[in-house]
Amino acid sequence: MTRHVDRQRDLIAVGRALGDMARWDQPLGALTTYRVGGRAALAVEPENEVQLLEVAEALQGRAVPVVVLGRGSNLLVSDQGFHGLVVVVRRGFDEVVIDGTQVEAGSSVSLPVLARRTAAAGLSGLEWAVGVPGSVGGAVCMNAGGHGSDTATTLLRYRSVDLASGTVVDSPAAALDARYRTTSLRSTDVVVGAVHRLRPGDPEQSADVIAGIVRWRREHQPGGSNAGSVFVNPADTSAGSLIDQAGLRGFRIGSAEVSSKHANFIQADEGGSADDVVAVMEHVRSVVAARTGVELRTEIRMLGFGEPGTARW
Repeated sequence: MTRHVDRQRDLIAVGRALGDMARWDQPLGALTTYRVGGRAALAVEPENEVQLLEVAEALQGRAVPVVVLGRGSNLLVSDQGFHGLVVVVRRGFDEVVIDGTQVEAGSSVSLPVLARRTAAAGLSGLEWAVGVPGSVGGAVCMNAGGHGSDTATTLLRYRSVDLASGTVVDSPAAALDARYRTTSLRSTDVVVGAVHRLRPGDPEQSADVIAGIVRWRREHQPGGSNAGSVFVNPADTSAGSLIDQAGLRGFRIGSAEVSSKHANFIQADEGGSADDVVAVMEHVRSVVAARTGVELRTEIRMLGFGEPGTARW
């Protein structure tokens, strides 16, 4: 109880320090592609590094859980919400500068936009990003990827604001320790920009590749409210095929179901429940483990389930 009171006191102090920047009781579901889930106790939407440093200053010495939220394309928010501070990075940080084969992009730039702009400029290497509905910052944080490539393949360096220390840091790509859909970045690290080194390419060929990716995704992946692939593919097989073999395509609990189009997608109904999504995830994991011995691991960031403060994007 004492810990809860202390955290509440610190949260109020942070909100007061942020003044007009602070928004209390902020709905989060609509800021994610799942479009379900509860509210953040406190939210702020900084538009530049100066405002991010003000957030860092407000947090100093206060035990407030922090989560950074971009386009919410890989995030599921608990129906109970998040009793902490959500830093929303959606406005500002939207500049793209192309210099030879190097591309500098702000963290709020959407990946499909970056893919098309670089392709049109005669640069190749980011075509895969057209199929990922996330942001540049989120891609760096989780080493987003698809279609045989990922962020780390072309990333040269990135810039971030450390909310824990109140510093701005320029880092080489190697500092990420990037692996499959994960990096060493913490929940208090806010990526504000990234530089990619691409290859000279042919705009028409890149446009054809992009069109093919878009067509493939429309044919094989569902639309609607979801966060893309739910489970990481095990070695030598795909999570979707294991779920299919377990007979779980179309399995439903309440307002959530395993997609009938792609078994590694879990759909949420409009106005549905995050708890239902988690219940389906847990059932799928349990059945697949019992039938195959494979323990599926989710690649979706979970916010507000259990101890908060570890999820982002």
